[in-house]
Amino acid sequence: MEKHTSSNAEMAVRQNIFSRLIFASRWLQLPIYLGLIAVQAIYSYKFLKSLWNLIVNLGTMDENAIMLAVLSLIDVVMIANLLVMVLIGGYETFVSKLRVDDHPDQPEWLSHVNASVLKVKLSMAIISISSIHLLQTFINADQVAEHTIFWQLMLHLGFLVSALAMAWTDKIVYSTSHKVH
Repeated sequence: MEKHTSSNAEMAVRQNIFSRLIFASRWLQLPIYLGLIAVQAIYSYKFLKSLWNLIVNLGTMDENAIMLAVLSLIDVVMIANLLVMVLIGGYETFVSKLRVDDHPDQPEWLSHVNASVLKVKLSMAIISISSIHLLQTFINADQVAEHTIFWQLMLHLGFLVSALAMAWTDKIVYSTSHKVH
């Protein structure tokens, strides 16, 4: 009987070590999030470079060129916002709490972020970025091949359908998991 109890205790210790190792493995994502911070710096540089190019060439640009340059700046901003959502939301959801509850600049959405909220926010950001690209294509339609316009539109519609499917699935899961018993 004593041997059986000690083997159960040893098994529990091994399971506890294994559980802790699995839980600690979330920290392997840290280099990924640090890499996204580097990408954020790259996009900041790209934005400033594009803005400078717009300012310097403003006198020689026509209205369409200015509009395309502004849309390009907006595109960089939206991608940077997407990066922030992935960085902050992903880290908070999957790695560790940020502990910024008392910070005056804490994003409002961070207080209720989870994988589902993050998914919806990311899909909306991707649709917004796709919309900017599609608008740029339509402004430049005379210089873009018809099949390119068609496939960009199909891709955009695919993003929309995917977002609707995710939202619908979340609604079903949320409504069935939170019913009053």
